[in-house]
Amino acid sequence: MNLLTVVTFVPLTGALLLALIPRSEAGQHRVATLAVALVTFFLSLGLWFGFDASAGAPEFQFEVKQPWMSSIGIGYHVGLDGVALLMVMLTTALMPIVILSTWKAVEERVKEFMIALLVLETAMIGTFAALDLVLFYVFWELILIPMYLLIGVWGSQNRLYATVKFFVYTFAASVLMLLAILFIYFHDGNTFDYVEARSALSVTPDQARWLFLAFALAFAVKVPMFPLHTWLPDAHTEAPTAGSVILAGVLLKMGTFGFFRYALPLFPEAALTYRPQLAVLATIGILYGALMSLVQTDMKRLVAYSSVSHLGFVMLGLAALSAESLTGSVYQMLNHGVSTGALFLLVGMLYERRHTRAIAEYGGLAKQVPWLATAFVVVTLSSIGLPGTNGFVGEFLILSGTFLSRLAGGAMFATLASIGVILGAVYMLVLVEKVFFGKIENPANRHLPDLSVREGFVLAPLIVAIVVMGLAPGPFLAPAKPAVDRLVVRFQQAEARLGAPPSVGTADTAVATRPSLPPGRGF
Repeated sequence: MNLLTVVTFVPLTGALLLALIPRSEAGQHRVATLAVALVTFFLSLGLWFGFDASAGAPEFQFEVKQPWMSSIGIGYHVGLDGVALLMVMLTTALMPIVILSTWKAVEERVKEFMIALLVLETAMIGTFAALDLVLFYVFWELILIPMYLLIGVWGSQNRLYATVKFFVYTFAASVLMLLAILFIYFHDGNTFDYVEARSALSVTPDQARWLFLAFALAFAVKVPMFPLHTWLPDAHTEAPTAGSVILAGVLLKMGTFGFFRYALPLFPEAALTYRPQLAVLATIGILYGALMSLVQTDMKRLVAYSSVSHLGFVMLGLAALSAESLTGSVYQMLNHGVSTGALFLLVGMLYERRHTRAIAEYGGLAKQVPWLATAFVVVTLSSIGLPGTNGFVGEFLILSGTFLSRLAGGAMFATLASIGVILGAVYMLVLVEKVFFGKIENPANRHLPDLSVREGFVLAPLIVAIVVMGLAPGPFLAPAKPAVDRLVVRFQQAEARLGAPPSVGTADTAVATRPSLPPGRGF
């Protein structure tokens, strides 16, 4: 059997086996779920080491194409390009960490909780692997069910409000995408195959613009882009720690991945039309998310609004459409999954100790929990993009790629986005100062335990990833390069069809165009 199919459905098989274990055996459910997640991760390493990132390699690898409902053109078509590979690896790497983090946090309905996590993992991997539009939609919507349960059953006090809001936003926008998929099917050859539709799609400019907007709206809600972000702070605040980590670590990337895989390459001419608007909304999101983070009194809401800002960088890089900015966007997807996932884990660890997320309830914790404080500071430095950490690489590529891109006003967008970097450093460092430094004023903070061994195992892989991805980004950037190059070429071809002046790629710089100086006349 194809390795990608195995990786996709091992978690679902594990969920079915979990259903056979008695509900009263909570320990067995935890151990079995962790074992399934670890097996899935180690199997996915075969995808990582077997992927050919060379320029001449096939676009989609580990590909399987089998008829499913052949009478209506639906097939089981899956495969990975470099970007999808990175997202699948992020998913399989995060899941064991998430499960280990819930070891003591979830005491009720453990069986159902673990089954929901495994079903969710299959749905997330399937979303990134699907190459059939209906198959993609099925996995995309399947995610709503376990995520609805995670927030609605195991969430905090206002979980029902947050759950309904999350469901309505994401489901309503997805219906528009379904209508667009059906239009493509009836308009072009009665097939839902993504690869065939991408090459054969022939629509009028007006139709392309409406189809692009339908896909873009579904993905923009999931990112979430300003002003469609309002469900995110509520969902994060009310979700259990595991739900917040998955939401920030993987689910939000499905929106940005959707833009990269579907909205941009399927409708490049329409994307060129709406590119300035995307850049404006992305930049507003960067600044708005950062400013909202500055005034939050709840740690989870602060980190949630920081996600709006960080993912604004990703969207700005996609809108700039230069190789550097696109590469930075893909890398920032990984970075956000690692750094913000770690932040939510750390906030969850503090919550387990004090049962409050109010920043004012803390202070001076560094003396009491030095290892936890150290981990928080390292993750904070990653989140604010300190050189040497993973966050720096992604933000630098996005900002420099946007600044040098042919996007109208690219330099202005990059400059405004840079203010978001500064604001990001301010709100995160203020958070660290208020929580971990100064005197311990609250007696409840005087006897908090430091990191346990289990919590150390939860955080250690993420800390290592922050350092390794910051110092040696090459192995993580290489798989994305062929996919990025293909997208840039696709947009350049669209420009040629439109007869428009070049607006994709990197602008010629003064340094690059300056005539060579005679020998001995250089600086």
